[in-house]
Amino acid sequence: MPNIKSAIKRVKVSEKNNAQNTAAKSAMRTAVKKFEAAAANNDENAKELLVNAIKHLDKAASKGLIHKNAANRKKARLMKKFSAQA
Repeated sequence: MPNIKSAIKRVKVSEKNNAQNTAAKSAMRTAVKKFEAAAANNDENAKELLVNAIKHLDKAASKGLIHKNAANRKKARLMKKFSAQA
């Protein structure tokens, strides 16, 4: 543990930011998995889950949790699954 006041604050802020980033990334993964499960079962609410998954991917990309191109690649794959299912 640091002794300097500013370093102590940096540790606290870093822990808080890390927790928020982890939660956001986890929510993104969960949204993607829910859509993929719905698409595999030809569920009728797959469209809503797709919109939710895309929203989470865009939010993660804008926050820098995942790369912009990675988010676009994942969105394209999800759209492809949705089109094949419909």
